[in-house]
Amino acid sequence: MKILIVDDDIIDREAMKRAIMGSTIETIIFEANTVQAALDCIEKHAFDVVLLDYNLPTSSGIELLVNLKSKSIDPSVAIVMVSISTDDTIALKCIKAGAQDFLVKTEINSFRLQRAMVNAQARADLERNLLSSYQRTKILAEHDSLTGLTNRYYFDETLNRESHSHLRNNDKLALLLIDLDHFKFVNDNYGHDIGDQLLIEVTKRVKSVLRTNELLSRLGGDEFGITIINILSPSAAIRVAQRILFQLNTPFQIENYNINITASIGISVFPDDSNNDKELLKFADIAMYRAKELGRNQFRFFESQMQDEFLSKYLLENKLKNAIVEQQFFLEYQPLVCPQTTSIIGVEALIRLTVDNELIRPDLFIPIAEQSHLIFEIGEWVLKTSIEQLSIWKEKNTSPITMAINLSSKQLADKELPSIIEKYTNLYNVSPSLIDLELTETALLTDLEDTKKVIGELKKLGCKVSLDDFGTGYSSISHLHNFPIDTVKIDRTLMPSASKSLKLERLLSGLVVLLKTINVNIIAEGVETEEDYFTCRGLQVDAIQGYFIHMPMSAEGIETCFF
Repeated sequence: MKILIVDDDIIDREAMKRAIMGSTIETIIFEANTVQAALDCIEKHAFDVVLLDYNLPTSSGIELLVNLKSKSIDPSVAIVMVSISTDDTIALKCIKAGAQDFLVKTEINSFRLQRAMVNAQARADLERNLLSSYQRTKILAEHDSLTGLTNRYYFDETLNRESHSHLRNNDKLALLLIDLDHFKFVNDNYGHDIGDQLLIEVTKRVKSVLRTNELLSRLGGDEFGITIINILSPSAAIRVAQRILFQLNTPFQIENYNINITASIGISVFPDDSNNDKELLKFADIAMYRAKELGRNQFRFFESQMQDEFLSKYLLENKLKNAIVEQQFFLEYQPLVCPQTTSIIGVEALIRLTVDNELIRPDLFIPIAEQSHLIFEIGEWVLKTSIEQLSIWKEKNTSPITMAINLSSKQLADKELPSIIEKYTNLYNVSPSLIDLELTETALLTDLEDTKKVIGELKKLGCKVSLDDFGTGYSSISHLHNFPIDTVKIDRTLMPSASKSLKLERLLSGLVVLLKTINVNIIAEGVETEEDYFTCRGLQVDAIQGYFIHMPMSAEGIETCFF
C-alpha cells in the first residue's frame, strides 16, 4: 500500500509512521509538509491512502481536500483526515468535504490507523462504484438509445439554462425544430427497422453540418431539436437550416432501398420572439407546422403577426370541423393500476385525431377547439364514446373499473353538462360513480360561482371529481378546500424520474401525507421508471399511471392486457 502523510509537524508525521509500521500492512510511505508539496507528490505518484492533517500552514487540509476533489484525482484514493481537535463538527466538516474517515491524533495507534485506512479504502471503492453507476444512469437518462443524441429531457434542460444565461448577457439564441416529412410512410412501407436506420443516417448527416455551438437532440420519434447559442443575428439559424435541407436532398441508401426524405424546420429566436424557453419551443413548433402547411421541405421563422396566427388557427379549425363530420377522432385509454397489486382499477380516456395519416397532438387542437366552441361537440362525443365503452367492459370484466374523462374549462362552465352526462349514463346503464371527471386547476380559476354550481350538480349526480396536474402551475391548497375534490393527480414533474432532487423527494412525500390527512384519493401520473413505481408503492398512493405500467392503447388493447 502506498501512503502519503501530509502534516507540517515532523513529530506528528513520525508518530503516524510508527503506527503504520506497527500494522500488518506492507507499505511505502511518502511525506509532505505543505499543500504544494502534497500536490506535487500526488501528481508524480499514485497513492492508495492520503493521511491529511486538518491544520496546515498557508492553506488548510480542507482546502487541499477540496482542491484534490476538484482536480478529479483517482476516486480510488482514500483520504483520512487527522486533527488534534476532538470537535465533532470538524470531523463532520471533513467528511462532508469528501474525506472517507477522520482520526484524532491523540487516539492514533497501529490498530486504529490500520482499520481507518482499510475502511477508508472500502468507502472510496463504494463511492467510485456509485459515481460510475450514477454516470452510466445519467448517460442513459440524457441520451437517446437509438441515435446516441441527447434526448428531450436534456434538450429542455439545456434550453432553459441557456435562455437564462443569454438573458443575463443580452445574447441571442436560435431554436430549430426539425420534423421529417412523411416519416410514417417509411415505417409503414419498409418496416420499423428500416425507419430506425433512416433516423440514424439522418442524424449523421445533420451532425456533419453542425458546429460546436449547435446542440442537436432527438426529441422523440422523427422530431429533432437544435439550439444555436451566442449568435449575432437570425441569419446564423438560416445557414444551419439551409445546410440541413441540402444534406437531406440526396436519397438514403438503406439495405436495398433508395429512400427520399425531406424535413420541415421551424425556427424561433431568443429574445426576439420570447425570453421564455417554453414559449420559444412552442413558437418553433408553430413555425414548423407552418412549414408543413406551406408544402414541407422548407424552413419558416416564427412570426408574431396576427394574420399568420389567424391563418394557422383557421386551417386547424377547418380540420377539426371536418374531423367531426368524418368521425376522425378516436379514443385511447391509459390504465390506472393499484401499485400494491398492479391490477387495473380504472382508465383515462385520451382523445386522438388523425388527419391525412398524420396524428395531430391534443395540445395543438384542444385550444383551437375551445376558442372556436367546437369543444362542446367534441367533448360530448368523448363523453358518449367513453361511457359506452365502459358499459361494454362492464359485461366483460367481473370487477368494475372507473373511466376518467378530461373536461376543459369551457365544458365546466356549461350548465347543460350534468344533464348530458346523466343522459349517457342512463342510456348505457352505467353508474355515475364510475365516472371520474378530471379538471385542471386553471379551469377552477374562471367563473368561480358557475363552476362551483356545475361541480355541485356533477357530485349530486354521483360522479367523482379529480384535480389533474397537481403540483404545477397554479397549484393551490385552497382548491382542495373550496371544491369537492375526490382525487388529486400528482403531476409527473414530482416523480423521481423527473428530478433526483432530495427536496423534491421530500415535497412528494409531504404532499402525499397532506392529501391522506384530508382523505383525498391520490393518483400518481407519469410513472415512467421502476424507481417511480417503487416510490409510489412505498408512499401507498391509491393508483398509478404512466409508461412504466403501459402507454395509452385501444379498447381492445386494454381487454387483452388486463381482462
